[in-house]
Amino acid sequence: MTLEPGNLALIDIIRAEIKDRGPQSFAWFMEQALYHHEHGYYSSGRCAIGRQGDYFTNVSVGPLFGRLLTAQFAEMWERLGEREDFVIVEQGAHHGDFARDVLESTANYWPDFFTALRYRIVEPFPILQDRQSQTLAEFEDKIEWHASINSLDPFIGVHFSNELLDSMPVRLIGHSKEKLVDLEGNGFVLVERPLSKGATASKPPREKGAFNQPALHWIDNVAAKLRRGYVLAVDYGHLGDEFHGSVQVRAQHRYLDSPFERIGHADITMHVDWTSIAQHAQANGFHVAGFTDQHHFLTGIISEWPEVMQPHLLDSTVRQLPDGRVHIAEMDSKMTRELQTLLHPEMLGRAFQVLALAKDRDPGAPLAGFKFAREPSSALDL
Repeated sequence: MTLEPGNLALIDIIRAEIKDRGPQSFAWFMEQALYHHEHGYYSSGRCAIGRQGDYFTNVSVGPLFGRLLTAQFAEMWERLGEREDFVIVEQGAHHGDFARDVLESTANYWPDFFTALRYRIVEPFPILQDRQSQTLAEFEDKIEWHASINSLDPFIGVHFSNELLDSMPVRLIGHSKEKLVDLEGNGFVLVERPLSKGATASKPPREKGAFNQPALHWIDNVAAKLRRGYVLAVDYGHLGDEFHGSVQVRAQHRYLDSPFERIGHADITMHVDWTSIAQHAQANGFHVAGFTDQHHFLTGIISEWPEVMQPHLLDSTVRQLPDGRVHIAEMDSKMTRELQTLLHPEMLGRAFQVLALAKDRDPGAPLAGFKFAREPSSALDL
């Protein structure tokens, strides 16, 4: 397969900045590659998911993911007193497919919840907001768009994200040094420099190969707007010192060798440091309501609401086996394929983790998605 070159205009912009100002942090480079207002991979609308795109997500597998998450949102609504102004805030909505799946499922299975529901999408890029508007045209009276979290009114409900945190720009920091992006001829290279004084003023809990300060700022911003309720983040990551990965670059379902390939035409991600996220959330008044892999999260939901799988289930048996795996009833072939992709350990089931945070909430019994999970403080090494 021949891969098309990157965005030449964006490459020239990055090259000119380095020539003028010297080596730049990898976080700055990643910001340009993904979010430059005109040429970035996401901001330009170039990002494509699914079979014909660059990578698969939970949402691109089919509507089942949204249907199951709807059940979890409904339980959150019930625990918050079945409020008449319950808000779901989604950030990183891509083309709006998840929001459509949730709103359709809510209308079909929880009509009272649907009446109470208000949906807010945080979307800074007009081209993506236009695509979301087309996808969600039948629900236009339910939805508002906001360019940033800061423009939201304070709300009660849940902030949801799927593969948002892994695409936040990262600095490459380790052993008191930082890797910066520099030029070698006309090409880009990583060069190592000692950390300048004050560079670690944010004092991350652990020194590691990459430090994601924007993710911690994101927690600050969500905490400022969520008056009461939950944060639910689905992403792929690591715990504390177990991390041994690196920046990942994907295009057309291939992992590329370098972030400097296909700049502006490829996705760049980094595993989320869940432990740092959870610690920073606790400092912002959250408590950790659950943490587990996607396999156990979704099977917990199915075990509580097998009817959500109807009419696809041939029987409604869901049980946990002695070795910790979960047995699910026979299903029709389409649903089987979707569920296998979401749950199988070699597909998305173990690659993704789910973190739930709660604010101004009595922990009580675990949410359905975490009924098969370990105690979160132990799981996250808090």
